[in-house]
Amino acid sequence: MSGPAALVVPALKRHTATVIVSHGLGDSGAGWVFLAENWRRRGKFEEVSFVFPNAPTIPITINMGMRMPGWYDITSFDDLSVREDETGILRSRDTMHSLISAEVAKGIPSNRIVLGGFSQGGAMSLFCGVTCPQKLAGIFGLSSYLLLQGKLRDLVPAENPNKETPIFMGHGDADMVVRHEWGQKTADKLKEWGWNVDFRTYP
Repeated sequence: MSGPAALVVPALKRHTATVIVSHGLGDSGAGWVFLAENWRRRGKFEEVSFVFPNAPTIPITINMGMRMPGWYDITSFDDLSVREDETGILRSRDTMHSLISAEVAKGIPSNRIVLGGFSQGGAMSLFCGVTCPQKLAGIFGLSSYLLLQGKLRDLVPAENPNKETPIFMGHGDADMVVRHEWGQKTADKLKEWGWNVDFRTYP
């Protein structure tokens, strides 16, 4: 199962780097194209291609089974680690890793690729970034949290190519859906396991 094709904002000059940004629950890649448009207006990162993937439309338990774009099912907003949709998470991990491989196949070194996202997409980006078999330039998660905490380290490649890859996490202190404490605990846990995490809180 896969979503619609990713939206791509191509580089204006010679393509030498790529940023992949994943949306949150119920959103789409189109909802984040403004990031690329902002940099284009400012004349920045003209050598960068921006990729905005689209999640498949699936039933979401917490929303009474309504079908909407989602990287995986969510059963509770009280504790996002309860009954995690491992099948959906791993399916979306494969999608993200395929996007990275597709950029490498175009001639972009993996260490010139940044992977990030917001909320559910941010959680996927953290998960996919640390489990990626290729060295990335950076990983970021905005209003995000840790997926499959009990199995994550078993899914990291033996050589752990992204152990030194910078990870940025940003979280609002009044987030009513993805609680700030979940983001802080995620950053703390990743640091405990040896990853390089910069966690910032915003009012």
